[in-house]
Amino acid sequence: MDFDKKEFYPKNLKSIIVMTALISFLVCALLFMGIGYFSGSYSLAFSKSSVSRETIEKFNEARSILQSKYYENVDTNNLVEGAIKGMADSLKDPYTVYYDKEQMKWFMDLQKNTEDNYVGIGLPIILDKNGIATVLEPFDDSPAKVAGIKQGDKILKIDGKDITDIKDDTLIASMIKGEENTETVLTIFRESLNSTLDIKVVRKKIVAKLNIRSEMLEGNIAYIKLKMFDENISKNFISQLDKLTEDGAKSLIIDVRDNPGGLYKEVVDLADRILPKGTIVYTEDRNGKKEVEASDDTELNMPIVVLTNGNSASASEILAGAIKDLKKGTLIGTKTFGKGLVQTTYGFNDGTGIKLTIARYFTPAGICIQGEGIKPDIEVKLDEKYKDTSVSVIPREDDIQLQKAIDVLSNK
Repeated sequence: MDFDKKEFYPKNLKSIIVMTALISFLVCALLFMGIGYFSGSYSLAFSKSSVSRETIEKFNEARSILQSKYYENVDTNNLVEGAIKGMADSLKDPYTVYYDKEQMKWFMDLQKNTEDNYVGIGLPIILDKNGIATVLEPFDDSPAKVAGIKQGDKILKIDGKDITDIKDDTLIASMIKGEENTETVLTIFRESLNSTLDIKVVRKKIVAKLNIRSEMLEGNIAYIKLKMFDENISKNFISQLDKLTEDGAKSLIIDVRDNPGGLYKEVVDLADRILPKGTIVYTEDRNGKKEVEASDDTELNMPIVVLTNGNSASASEILAGAIKDLKKGTLIGTKTFGKGLVQTTYGFNDGTGIKLTIARYFTPAGICIQGEGIKPDIEVKLDEKYKDTSVSVIPREDDIQLQKAIDVLSNK
């Protein structure tokens, strides 16, 4: 999300790991190649157990044909770069991608924006089923909202650069960010108009508190809307929850509809305030190594409803899954997005890098929701006319998901 979304990492994996080997080490590590000198040239040797002889011969033949037959001179370094990108692409994992130097710089710049206030346009996004960046609800009073960007808009270009072939929301987020008071132009497609629009937006400091909104509903029901799990969202949540409790709240609605996720640490800290002692979430890598996040015995003693929809992803699903599995509350709405993978990023000495999936995460009951999502306890679908509408602007009487939550809590 600018998408002002931070990458979704476990706290022990959040930092960028900078490789100390040369770029050739990537080829060695990922293709099991050995590199040596023969008559002043490099040779590539593969482990016999990892690849067939026929594949090696085809690789060398293809390289030779490209170098000798292409109508212009071929830069072999570019061929190697393309091969590295192809290795990542061959995994058919949309979250495993190779970053060129420009993309890696964008990514690194994004990771620096972890303060309460950071520069952006306040625009969370999620990739739709076709991999197109789709706008979720812009933050209140954000540059994106002021400029007229709406939920459901499809981002096609950023400053004239086509991004429809970029299937990495983190990279798209970093491309939108920039220096304060500078301008970016988003080319979007708006279905209601059946046309494209160029929208100019001036980057400003984004206050993390714009990602959360709370109020007291009738019947002393506390309502807290979480738009994203950004830096310090857990602290702001606890602060607003405490204030609502002091004001007499007897039950709580947590709204993570259209919340695409965010920081792993933030959702764990937030969940710890709500849940009883036990597992919140755990990750497991290819070797079966588990990393468990657990809550202490301090829990929120009031009935809870969590509102979800198809845009509730990653960190939102951790919260919803933990509350459901530990029977701490009721999920109402529609099935969540289904992102249960963990990524980290490796940087190389030449300024490029690779982001890859390194583990899956599981709910307390041992369920991995990758590609599946979490089904609510009570399914309630909004009217089709509100398909691409921000839930905050739906007339209260028409928000039947919220009305159902109020009804459930009123009878507790």
